[in-house]
Amino acid sequence: MPQHDLTNNSFLLLCRSFHFLVLWCHAQVSAGENYPSPNFNQYVRTQGAVTDQLSRRQVRIYQLYSRTSGKHVQIQGKRVTATAEDGNVYARLFVETDTFGSRVRIRGEESGRYLCMNRRGKLVGKPNGRSRDCIFTEIVLENNYTAFQNAKYEGWYVAFTRKGKPITASRTRENQREVHFIKRLHNGPQRNGLTPAVI
Repeated sequence: MPQHDLTNNSFLLLCRSFHFLVLWCHAQVSAGENYPSPNFNQYVRTQGAVTDQLSRRQVRIYQLYSRTSGKHVQIQGKRVTATAEDGNVYARLFVETDTFGSRVRIRGEESGRYLCMNRRGKLVGKPNGRSRDCIFTEIVLENNYTAFQNAKYEGWYVAFTRKGKPITASRTRENQREVHFIKRLHNGPQRNGLTPAVI
């Protein structure tokens, strides 16, 4: 067989292989267009809106340091402020998961009351935290602070003034300093010998 024919055959084989590869890639892309991948954002949003009754609740224990007041959130009966010093017993918060996502309930250990938001946007402590106005979506912001948006009143955030007084939630936005918090371990006295969970 002459050298010229061998080169032509190799070239034809290479062209056919390349053509097959192009057709295969096109078929893969077309198959993806016919069967779109599921919308995971919608799935997470839907699942995050439903309280998980089956899974075991994860409980974390920490303080919430207010960026604005420079103090910690405390729940004293019905009253909620951000005026507690580091280690204050009323600033020790039990934060329990409500869904597989980032929705949580926040309960003051000493008072036994849950952080809730009424329909006027006022923060209050309630003895029962089962209603949606006591559930918050935990949002980790780009600046590494955390914001807590109410699950019932979307767009309303937990927020405090420089003096540690609650701000009416209807006047809050995610990018405001007043809604920014840092999670900190509680260094004060422990009840029942419990140790703080890792944040």
